[in-house]
Amino acid sequence: MTERGADDRRVGRRRRGPVILGSGILLVVAVGVVGALGLGGGGTGADGAGGRGSGGQAVRVARGTLTDRTEIDGRLGHGPEVPFQIKKSGTVTWLPESNRIVRRGETVLRVDDRPVVLLYGSLPMYRGLGMTEAEGAAAGSGDSGGDGGAPGGETAGSNGADGRRSHGASGAAAGRGGDAQQQPVPLHGMDVNQFETNLSALGYSGFTVDETYSSLTAAAVERWQKDLGLPQTGSVDAGDVVYAPGPVRIASTGVRVGADAVGNPLSYTSTSRMVDVAAPASDMNWARQGSEVTVELPDGRSVKGKVTQVGKDASAPGGGGAGSSGGADGSGGADGGGGDGSGAKAATVSVVITFDDQSSLGRLESGPVTVRHVVTQHKDVLTVPVAALVALAEGGHGLELAEGSDGGGTGRFVPVKTGLFANGLVEVSGPHIREGMKVRIPR
Repeated sequence: MTERGADDRRVGRRRRGPVILGSGILLVVAVGVVGALGLGGGGTGADGAGGRGSGGQAVRVARGTLTDRTEIDGRLGHGPEVPFQIKKSGTVTWLPESNRIVRRGETVLRVDDRPVVLLYGSLPMYRGLGMTEAEGAAAGSGDSGGDGGAPGGETAGSNGADGRRSHGASGAAAGRGGDAQQQPVPLHGMDVNQFETNLSALGYSGFTVDETYSSLTAAAVERWQKDLGLPQTGSVDAGDVVYAPGPVRIASTGVRVGADAVGNPLSYTSTSRMVDVAAPASDMNWARQGSEVTVELPDGRSVKGKVTQVGKDASAPGGGGAGSSGGADGSGGADGGGGDGSGAKAATVSVVITFDDQSSLGRLESGPVTVRHVVTQHKDVLTVPVAALVALAEGGHGLELAEGSDGGGTGRFVPVKTGLFANGLVEVSGPHIREGMKVRIPR
């Protein structure tokens, strides 16, 4: 071989070198692209370390119960305060202490050293109760030529509830003078029935509980007044009693002893403990009357409760009313802010939760609580972390099998059908998914 031939072969080898190197670079790039597309490569171990493919933590498909629940803060207490409407004029001479329980027949406060008594009912005490004089007593003397006599008891009863006297009654009273007393007649009304119901419940009898305040009712009232240490008049002034739905808990007093009694000198609440919740108006599916909830108390115990009252008006932040919310486009929000509708989104609705078993609350009277309500629950289902879901190019969702999982790993994707989403997990199903197999959470 000549020296020139040897040089030509060396030159040829130098020229082929760059061609082979360029092919190697193209091969590395192609493998990288395939790996990035998830079309090849390996997986990671169960510990989520290293490996081929997209990498990421490997987790197992688990079987169990998936629960979607609402969780919201509330406040344990006795419900809203209601002012007592006191109609008795005078000076307050005694007030009860806060948290005192007052029941039917007991004293709410004393005015001019006389008791104002609690009775049960929904109708307010809007007038005095007692026997009334017959209508037209003052004009009766003119009806019969100046004989202002009073009718007999039988005559008064035969003339009806309006108490008008007949000419016969006037004639029977002739010669007794125009200043003769008119015989009282019964008072009628639903308020009479409510009062007589209470009087009977307190143990006073001898009358019929109906809508008629008769002389028998007046006699029972006199016995009641004697027991209270009051003058025995047989009639009840509008300020002598106050009504409430049942036993009450004294919440607060707005005056001191010695102040004027008329107005709202004190307020009350229910004797039962309950929870008030300001629920987001945008999430009220759980807040239905009769819905069962679990209430976690400040001491860590959980008790069963029930939704008994759901407000009809939403309150916006800053005290704005429900009517101050903006239009459908979100402009003019309830808080007067911009047009992003943030005021409407933050609006709340009052929800009240009560307890059938008050003893389950222990001695706790008030404090912050957490209310939980199970919206949906799926039992015996396969679940994976939501982060493990991958959107497939052909549509729907899939999971990336981790290396060492059933059916082989190495970055293969399998389609799944999703169900309930809750607590960072998702229900999955499909022919290629089994309990215990490993899937990868993409990085």
